[in-house]
Amino acid sequence: KMELSLTCPDDWHLHLRDGQLLKAVVRHSTQHFARAIVMPNLKPPITTTAAALAYRNSILEALPEGCNFTPLMTLYLTDTTSLNEIKLARASGAVVGVKLYPAGATTNSQDGVTDIFGKCLPVLEEMARQNMPLLVHGEVAIPDVDMFDREKVFIDTILSHLVQKLPQLKVVMEHITTSDAVNFVESCKEGFVAATVTPQHLILNRNSLFDGGLQPHNYCLPVLKRETHRQAIVAAVTSGSRRYFLGSDSAPHERRTKESPCGCAGIYNSPVALSVYAKIFEEAGALDKLESFTSFNGPDFYGLPRNKSKIKLVKTPWKVPHSFSFESGDIVPMFAGKTLEWLPSP
Repeated sequence: KMELSLTCPDDWHLHLRDGQLLKAVVRHSTQHFARAIVMPNLKPPITTTAAALAYRNSILEALPEGCNFTPLMTLYLTDTTSLNEIKLARASGAVVGVKLYPAGATTNSQDGVTDIFGKCLPVLEEMARQNMPLLVHGEVAIPDVDMFDREKVFIDTILSHLVQKLPQLKVVMEHITTSDAVNFVESCKEGFVAATVTPQHLILNRNSLFDGGLQPHNYCLPVLKRETHRQAIVAAVTSGSRRYFLGSDSAPHERRTKESPCGCAGIYNSPVALSVYAKIFEEAGALDKLESFTSFNGPDFYGLPRNKSKIKLVKTPWKVPHSFSFESGDIVPMFAGKTLEWLPSP
C-alpha cells in the first residue's frame, strides 16, 4: 500500500455559496484543506470589505466543531469599485485578492467589469501599490467569439496588455484551460503572474461533455477543451514549475439546477479533488512534485506562510458517493459513483 505524506494543502479558488448550500459543502473542503480563497460571486456579489467580513463570519459559523479552516476572502470587482475600498480590503487582513469577472462570462457575473482599461484602471493601479492580487476569470463574454476561443481572445486582447501596462500588479489567471494560457503564464515574470488549475481541466476534455449523452455534471466555465490543451496543462503543472498551484474551482449546484433545460455551469469536486490531482501526478511520474503544487506554490505567491500540519494520501480504492443530501435537495459530486485510487486522510 503506497502512502504519501503532504504538507496540508490549500484551495486557492473555491466556491462555498451561502445559506443551506454553504452548510452542506463546507465540510468537504475542511476535511482536506487548511485554507481556501473564497470566490465573491454571490447574489448580491461581495463588493465591499464589510460584506466580505460578514460572509467570512457566516463561513466560520458553518464550520464543523473544532475545525481550524481559514477562509481567505475576495472582493468582486465592478466598474464602480473605489480606491478607498481597496485600501480598506488590504487593511482588513482578511481580504487577500480582488476577482475580475468580465460581465456575463460565468455564474453570477452580470455585475462584473465592462471597461477594464477605462473605469477600472485607477483601481488596478491602487491594487498594484497595495500588493493586492487580481484574480482573473480569463474569458471574453462577446457573443460572436466561439465558446472554445474565449480564453485565447481574452489573453490576446486584454490580459497581455494589462500585464504590460501594470507590470507590478500581481495576477492569478484562474482555472486555465488551454495551451495558450500555459504559454502566456510561462512568458510572464515569475512571481507576478501565476495560474490555478482545476482537477477537471487536468483529467477531462470536451468529449467528456457528450460521453454516452449530454453530461450536465461535467459542464463548467471555462468549458472543457480539446485533448491537446489538456495535455499541455498536465505537462505544465507536473513539470515542477512554481507558477501553478491548486485551485479546485469547486462549484456546487443543487442537482435540480444542473439536470434542467438550462443547467448551471459548475463542477462540485471538493470531495475528490486531491484524489484526482494525485492520480494525474502519478500518471506523469511526478508524485515528488505534487506537494509543491498543492501546498507550497500558492502561499509563496500570495506571501503567506506555508501550513505546518500534514495530510496523508493512501493508494487504496474508494467509491465516490452518488450524491450528498441536504435539507432542500442534493448535490452530485465529480465522478459520482466511480472508484478512485487515492484516499486522503488527516
